[in-house]
Amino acid sequence: MRVQRLLTETENKKIADNVDLKLIEPLIEKYKGKKGNLIPLLQGVQSIYGYIPRSAFELLSAKTGLKLSDMYGVATFYAQFRLSPVGKHIVKVCHGTACHVQGADAISTAIKDALGVSDGETTPDKLFTLETVACLGCCSLAPVMMIDEESYGKLTGSSAVKIIKEIKIKEKENK
Repeated sequence: MRVQRLLTETENKKIADNVDLKLIEPLIEKYKGKKGNLIPLLQGVQSIYGYIPRSAFELLSAKTGLKLSDMYGVATFYAQFRLSPVGKHIVKVCHGTACHVQGADAISTAIKDALGVSDGETTPDKLFTLETVACLGCCSLAPVMMIDEESYGKLTGSSAVKIIKEIKIKEKENK
């Protein structure tokens, strides 16, 4: 299942006002003029902002000579790239065959209800982004979800929601 990763023109302009493009100047200097620089530049920008803002695409194009169409082509082809902001924690629910058979739909539904978001959306507090993925490669643990770099297996809807609630509690304690 592919998540919509493009923003409307209005959303882009709203977000662009909050992006400090000076942060990517060292990255541009590092890769400027180097062969095969497109993917490392996009990865670098995303590591700085958490996604690739439109204004960053425009600056990259102006400073490196890369075409906007080429950059967007790569960024929309590879699922690793994001064109809109995401939450602090990315919740990926596996819907591969093993997970699907073991009840992935119930887990997704429980998480959607608990967070109040649909697939591909971010909670209003910017804490969680929910994504459905094709496979996490943990079939023996089905059904599985991954939050950031941590995998959780043998889930039920209620156990998945409990994990998310625990993360919320830790986040509140750390504020």
